[in-house]
Amino acid sequence: MKLKTALKSAVFAVAATMSIASTSALAEELRFMTTLPTAREPFFVYMQQALNAAGEEHEITIIEADGEGDSNVQSAHIERAITLEVDGIIISPIDVNALAPAIEEAIQEGIPVVTIDRRVDGVDGILAHIGADNVEGGRAQGRWVKENFPDGARILYLRGRPGSSPAIDRNKGLHEELDGDDKYVFAAEQTANWLRDEAFRVTETIMAGLDPEDYPTVVVSASDAMGFGALEAVDQFGLRNSLPHITFDAAPNTLQAVKAGTAEGGFSATVDQWPGLQAATAVEVLKAFVTTGATPDTQIQLINPKPIDQSNITEAERYSEIAQ
Repeated sequence: MKLKTALKSAVFAVAATMSIASTSALAEELRFMTTLPTAREPFFVYMQQALNAAGEEHEITIIEADGEGDSNVQSAHIERAITLEVDGIIISPIDVNALAPAIEEAIQEGIPVVTIDRRVDGVDGILAHIGADNVEGGRAQGRWVKENFPDGARILYLRGRPGSSPAIDRNKGLHEELDGDDKYVFAAEQTANWLRDEAFRVTETIMAGLDPEDYPTVVVSASDAMGFGALEAVDQFGLRNSLPHITFDAAPNTLQAVKAGTAEGGFSATVDQWPGLQAATAVEVLKAFVTTGATPDTQIQLINPKPIDQSNITEAERYSEIAQ
């Protein structure tokens, strides 16, 4: 599948609550609703574009629904999907628990559901979960810290939104990798809710409360957006060009920052979780079930995230978007 070519022609149109994107004028038989946490984050903008592109390739109408960062809004979207009698739902749940009742209702109404990127807990009958192995992604960040700081490190760690499965899992993986080794100390860790502005405020406050001798020796951010906020904050303390920093998501602007490197005010590394591949797989799995009744061999399909630095930056999924 030529995802990158398809993405260039995909149209991402999001209204305040819901808009309909007809990804094929020739096929009206199948309609999938997609509801992602927010259209304000570049990661989910790209994932929606990838879903639209996969829909176009498979001649499926994609009904987009912006979760607006609110579980109640996503629940309303699922209710709307039931009313519309869509053929399937692809959802990235904002919260692992809050969306369970609405998803359960959709399944009971006979609508197959695939979760993508983020899982939901306590619901039987979900067709599949397609996502990154975020526990392994957290471990990968931890291994990167160990490899680059073999003598130990003081870590400033920015976590994602509480209740979201990637935040829970990445935090678990990072601590599994680093806890128990006294050389690696979490000088500070706090949620910044995936947000750039909040990461700036949180990091600024943490740094202001530390004596210079207690400053972190490395920053770990659970998302690119938070990483950029932290980067701007440490700049105020004269550390932007000397404090190594690993993020998570490998968006094009992050890859540019990795290409520049820490010495040039960028990042040392990021972690790629292949969002385009997640989106394409989710559409394919749902289509196969709806059209033939085929169920995936494995209900939970996890893609291994991979650290990306200057040495392997060409391997990133979105590298072509920055390549000259």
